Amino acid sequence: MTKPLFIDNAYLRDAEAEVFAVTDEGGIILDGTIFYATSGGQPGDSGTLTWDGGKIDIATTVKGERGSIVLVPAEPNPLPPVGARVMQSLDWERRHRHMRVHTALHLLSVVIPLPVTGGSIGTDTGRLDFDMPDAPSDKAGLEDTLNKLIGCDFEVRDEWITEAELDANPGLVKTMSVAPPKGAGKIRLVRIGEGGNTADLQPCGGTHVRFTSEIGTVRLGKVEKKGKQNRRVYLHLVP
Repeated sequence: MTKPLFIDNAYLRDAEAEVFAVTDEGGIILDGTIFYATSGGQPGDSGTLTWDGGKIDIATTVKGERGSIVLVPAEPNPLPPVGARVMQSLDWERRHRHMRVHTALHLLSVVIPLPVTGGSIGTDTGRLDFDMPDAPSDKAGLEDTLNKLIGCDFEVRDEWITEAELDANPGLVKTMSVAPPKGAGKIRLVRIGEGGNTADLQPCGGTHVRFTSEIGTVRLGKVEKKGKQNRRVYLHLVP
């Protein structure tokens, strides 16, 4: 397995690692990585790897077999050999924007308290699909409430529960389309706020900002009908 260093610290921009393997397709597997692999609607990270005598750009990152994380080179250039020590560097601006959008979408699921049927995260825009037969009647009011929540500057942190504890509290799961990964015996929760001042608490394996104020101002975009019971709500970071 690749150790996902971003779980403990999503703000690591650079880190050393050892090349554990190279896939038949030319992907690079490290023993530990700061690169987030595409999942849960969040894109895989990009950046660079450098080592003694070489450098390569990483276009994206995906999940591999048996818990591995595979860094996908942008070009078919020479790869670092297995066992080499490398320095991995994130495209931090891109990653941080994903973190801002992702955290904002958690709060969107608070101001629209309906089951989530899908979602996607980009550098400027994100969206959630809701089990919602009719479009919101007061989108401006929802946007105002969302920005007020962001402005509360809630702390965002993770905590862990057992799979049995999650089974006993099914209301923690907001997403209908993606179930929290099981099999490791524990589930990661992301909490926005603290104690009785908790704004949101749900299972999530993605990366988030430390405080909601980092998100900045957002605006709600168009609402699309995606089926009899589904509405897609877009969210945009305001430059």
